Amino acid sequence: MNSSIVSIGLSNPGAPIPQAEIARFMQLAHQLDGQERRKLDFLYRKSGIDFRHSVLDDFQKEEVSEFTFFPKNKELSPFPSTSARMNVFEAEAAGLAEQAVRNALQQANIEATSLTHLVLVSCTGMVAPGVELELMRRLGIPSSVQRYCIHFMGCYAAFTGLRLADQLVKANPESRVLVVSVELCTLHFQKEYNEDNLLANSLFGDGAAAALVMQSEKGLQIKNYLSEVLWEGEKDMAWKIGDFGFEMRLSQYIPSLLNQGIRKLRDLFEAKFNFSQIQHVAIHPGGKQILIQVQEAFGLSPEVNKHALEVLRTCGNMSSASILFVLERMLQDSSIQGDILALGFGPGLTLETTHYEKR
Repeated sequence: MNSSIVSIGLSNPGAPIPQAEIARFMQLAHQLDGQERRKLDFLYRKSGIDFRHSVLDDFQKEEVSEFTFFPKNKELSPFPSTSARMNVFEAEAAGLAEQAVRNALQQANIEATSLTHLVLVSCTGMVAPGVELELMRRLGIPSSVQRYCIHFMGCYAAFTGLRLADQLVKANPESRVLVVSVELCTLHFQKEYNEDNLLANSLFGDGAAAALVMQSEKGLQIKNYLSEVLWEGEKDMAWKIGDFGFEMRLSQYIPSLLNQGIRKLRDLFEAKFNFSQIQHVAIHPGGKQILIQVQEAFGLSPEVNKHALEVLRTCGNMSSASILFVLERMLQDSSIQGDILALGFGPGLTLETTHYEKR
């Protein structure tokens, strides 16, 4: 019997913030006028995103005098330090993750006291003692639970967490592994007006997801996985810790690089996954153009991106949590049965794939 994702719980902070309101904040923060305001408006309208969530209220404020996290001046000076942002992460991440975990456990009718392993995934915040310990305290998870933390791997990190969970269950079939991704991407807003920040600020939102992995005949059975590095994109996506939050390198060439890289790997995908027989694909919603380019690289119909586009539209890119939001929608969609290939991307340029069978 294979290990399976038997349930996925989701959570987002606060009410959804319209993309137009976030665009207004960015115009104010970047002190744009005239043509640059129109460029930013166009980018936000074409993003495929209608709403995002944030643990910060400032993105929906109309005046700097109303800010609660950023300084109350047009220069946003002094700009919040990495320390200040991590203080918010420490205060908010566990509560958001807890909502997702309770949802996942309730769906599976599993008690927290029966969990054997806890895997925390995040690339937008770190603290020790960590979020996983706070989850143990809040949920009554045994103090003997085996804990793992996967930090700073980027948008594909949930794939790494789920692969670890699969290997733990294979090693001990009685294991019940909880994989929790919590990403507070909006903490890392950067005010310098350049291509990297312009793209990142237009895409990312906050969210958490929890997946319960155990031996089961139901759910999303984990069949196989593959990791590849597309070296030609090494400098086009990167993530580092700066003095004023985490800083992203995010090139506009990523969609086309993924398209080219996947086309080169078609034979490998066919040999590894018998790809021509796979009915469904779950693509990490890193952006609208990424979804389109990956779909076209595989020669698939636009219908395969239905759930990924809806996650992007309603939540934006939530880094590693995003693929779990897509898989949750596919898990709940009764019209989807059989093989699913999930694909995620991140710094490197790293391509992660996992083959599931929905039963």
